[in-house]
Amino acid sequence: MVEKEIEKLKFPIGKFNAPEHISSELIEDWINDIEHFPKAVEETTKDLTSEQLNWPYRPNGWNIKQVVHHCADSHMNSIIRFKLALTEDAPTIRPYYEDRWANLVDGTDDNLEDTLSLLKGLHAKLGKLLRNLSSEELSRTFVHPEHGQRFRLDETIGTYAWHSNHHLAHIKQAITYKGAF
Repeated sequence: MVEKEIEKLKFPIGKFNAPEHISSELIEDWINDIEHFPKAVEETTKDLTSEQLNWPYRPNGWNIKQVVHHCADSHMNSIIRFKLALTEDAPTIRPYYEDRWANLVDGTDDNLEDTLSLLKGLHAKLGKLLRNLSSEELSRTFVHPEHGQRFRLDETIGTYAWHSNHHLAHIKQAITYKGAF
């Protein structure tokens, strides 16, 4: 595969680009995406066999089950980042090694039941938090040390909506290609 094709497989919905102006309507759309993500993942994966859960979404990429487990890990970190930014002055968040986490026993489990339960509760809790942020709270920030910059919470809502849709596209892509690359 040529590099351009691999890039498209890696970012099937494109990369996230924060808009210059983030409207309340856009935030509402993003929160809706975040809240509906667990159900979409469950619907997409509910009839998959163990063999299918092991299909990768691109060459040398994670398989379906790793993507699902990763989303729970990532979104647990996201709610913590939101809460740190809401309760501290521009805190520096702690990054983690996503690739290493994806290879731990809970990241390679064929049973998605616990992870889907976690995603449902986590996204319901996150949605409640996000729907009740004031405009002042939406402008609060955290520092991501890997990027060396501050991120506003309104932009971060968009990042996690994109992240949800990005990985849902990965799951669907793996199913479409049946893991054959």
